[in-house]
Amino acid sequence: MNEIFHSPAVAALRADLSLALRAAALHGLGEGVCNHFSVALPGQEGLFLLNPRGLMWDEVGPDDVVLVDALGNKLAGRHEVEPTAMFIHAAIHRIAGKHCVLHTHMPYATALTLTDARALDTTLSQNAMRFHGRLAIDEHYNGLALDSSEGERIARAMGAADIAFLGNHGVVVCAERIDYAYDDLYFLERACAAQVLAQSSGRPLAPSTAGMAAKVAAQIQSERLQSTLFFEALRRRLG
Repeated sequence: MNEIFHSPAVAALRADLSLALRAAALHGLGEGVCNHFSVALPGQEGLFLLNPRGLMWDEVGPDDVVLVDALGNKLAGRHEVEPTAMFIHAAIHRIAGKHCVLHTHMPYATALTLTDARALDTTLSQNAMRFHGRLAIDEHYNGLALDSSEGERIARAMGAADIAFLGNHGVVVCAERIDYAYDDLYFLERACAAQVLAQSSGRPLAPSTAGMAAKVAAQIQSERLQSTLFFEALRRRLG
């Protein structure tokens, strides 16, 4: 497994995953040493990279990322693995078939999971509209994911959606590439922040139409170069 772990392709994935974690720290999306980002290894069924236990996101470098299998066994890396990460991420990779999985308790998105709607209104801001038709809501909070059944329940609730709002908990953002996933994570939090701020004004909200939201979502999904350019700008800034 060390040969796979140190191969050029996997080394590049480790670099991108650690960059995403440091960017999330820069943007205030982290929470202590909790929450995790993971990416599946192409052509290696059941294997994925994950940030380690006990490190702040802004201190994670490529060599800190660990390689694990679907059962939670660490196959390569110098750090340990946090159990709840395994139960949530392994299940989403396996059951929902997601390539890159970002799970956070970022403030504004989590705040919306505490409301009766449980999620973002995708007809409000332009940033929100990019997620129209891409969300799932899991309303059933069951405490910490300390066994495989809870991770599997979350994965099934997510289904084919790219983003899941987990009631009383946080969010999961998935994509086929790390740069796309991070771009979605960042703009999801921006959209949630705008909604929370608008709600706090006490004034009635003024949503657009579902048709307009669908149009904007399609426009953004059809051209993701901006996502790549944003991630490369972060690479220049954070190294």
